[in-house]
Amino acid sequence: MRYGRFSKAIIGLAGATGLLFAQAQPQPKSQKEVEAIQAMFQAQDPDSQIKAAENLIQKFADTDFKALAMFVMANAYQNKNDPENTIIWAERMLEIDKTSYQAGQAMLMIAKSLAVRTREFDLDKEEKLGRAEKLAKEAQNVIAKAPKPRPDISDEQWEAAKKDGVSLSHEALGLIAQVRKNHDVAIAEFTQAVEMAAQPDPGVMFRLASSYASAGKNNEALSTLDKVLSMPNLHPTIKSLAEKEKARIQGGK
Repeated sequence: MRYGRFSKAIIGLAGATGLLFAQAQPQPKSQKEVEAIQAMFQAQDPDSQIKAAENLIQKFADTDFKALAMFVMANAYQNKNDPENTIIWAERMLEIDKTSYQAGQAMLMIAKSLAVRTREFDLDKEEKLGRAEKLAKEAQNVIAKAPKPRPDISDEQWEAAKKDGVSLSHEALGLIAQVRKNHDVAIAEFTQAVEMAAQPDPGVMFRLASSYASAGKNNEALSTLDKVLSMPNLHPTIKSLAEKEKARIQGGK
């Protein structure tokens, strides 16, 4: 349900690549490596991002940007709705880096992917959801303590980015609660996710509306769906889902 919010929240991946190389550690070891990293940053779609990240890892085995490349791949697979490869590359990234802002987001990628893959009657349902919940909560601490990735980011921008990252953790916890059919918990988590985000995410708001409906709170559900449908540049998939959910609720009255 989320369209690129992780990639928008990656501090240091979009733009200012020269500044990244000039002021942040680690540093590329050659001009060829610089070009490979820039190609990864500049890739415009998930398949191109995956290809560029793989190229960096394969051609520069000693690159200090390996964890970042793995994060880019995990994020790209998430945007391709491929939870299996999302988990694989996020876990590989966390073998290298467990303390950065991106590490916190990698934990959330795993948590969300586990939640969306888990079904009501899975024999290992609670094992997967328990792991997802632990990672989502751990991510909050990692993001809160993460150092700035670039010195040109202001304290205000950095606090906003961390707040947005914590918003993602509440979304993951909401997804977990939905699978468990803990509707009141899901409502509380999705509400926090919406309130903490720099910009309200229509996908999260739709999930909030669905949780209201599942809890029998149809008025709140309809009000939230109206807010979703009034949002500018609404993704067609979200719009269609919101319209169908609104019709379903109204038809059931």
